[in-house]
Amino acid sequence: MRRIMRVEFVKMHGLGNDFIVLDARKTALPAMTAKAARALSDRREGIGCDQVIILEPSEHEEFRMRIFNSDGGEVEACGNAARAVAILHGRPAQIETGGGSIVLSPNSGGASVDMGAPRFDWDAIPLDYPMDTGAMPVSWGPLEHPVAVNVGNPHVVFFVPDIASIDLATLGPEIERDPLFPQGVNVNVASVIGADHLQLVVWERGAGLTRACGTGACATAVAAMRRGLTGRRVKVTLPGGDLVIEWPDKAGAAIQMTGPATESYRGNFEWHDFA
Repeated sequence: MRRIMRVEFVKMHGLGNDFIVLDARKTALPAMTAKAARALSDRREGIGCDQVIILEPSEHEEFRMRIFNSDGGEVEACGNAARAVAILHGRPAQIETGGGSIVLSPNSGGASVDMGAPRFDWDAIPLDYPMDTGAMPVSWGPLEHPVAVNVGNPHVVFFVPDIASIDLATLGPEIERDPLFPQGVNVNVASVIGADHLQLVVWERGAGLTRACGTGACATAVAAMRRGLTGRRVKVTLPGGDLVIEWPDKAGAAIQMTGPATESYRGNFEWHDFA
């Protein structure tokens, strides 16, 4: 006879990038599998989300956040999910992620997250072979000479005059799966609106086109600052809304991301229906 195991979840989103959050900090859950993550993420037959987030005990920090994309793959970091988890946790915390330690600070309108320092070395992205990550000598159709940066997960950032002219639904998966990126890559296409304002669309590794990507906003802002296109504090406008990114001009400085997050509803499900 199959044992019934009902699991509580919280549905949340950050600028429309939505999550199922499972809290295993006090009561352990069965191991998440790619199959279960895909089934839970399915918007017709599951609960539906871009990412499944699992909170677990940590040996090093207050707790650990694990992230599974809708394709079932586990990834290192998610800025929007970090803000959602900050709201759910309800107080400042330093937590463990696959991309390193980050600091969460909830506020009245959402949360700020210390995302750690960006990395630009080719083998930290990682790339398949050495090259200048500030202006990569590569192109895909109209997209060329991107900036590569790791902000807990790998990103390439292209700056174009008009993001509406780019067919990211076609180019995104091609770039994501290019052999140049052995772990895949998130693809960001941005336009500079002003010295303190960027407009951005993101093809998210393992999830596709998304209304918002917190790490993408961080990567794009840092790339613009690195090229001298903006100041050190910028508003990044995504299809789902705005984030504010700050990166002080000093060695080893961490990226600070601030923006909204919202709890949508709570519920429960039978684990074995999705296992």
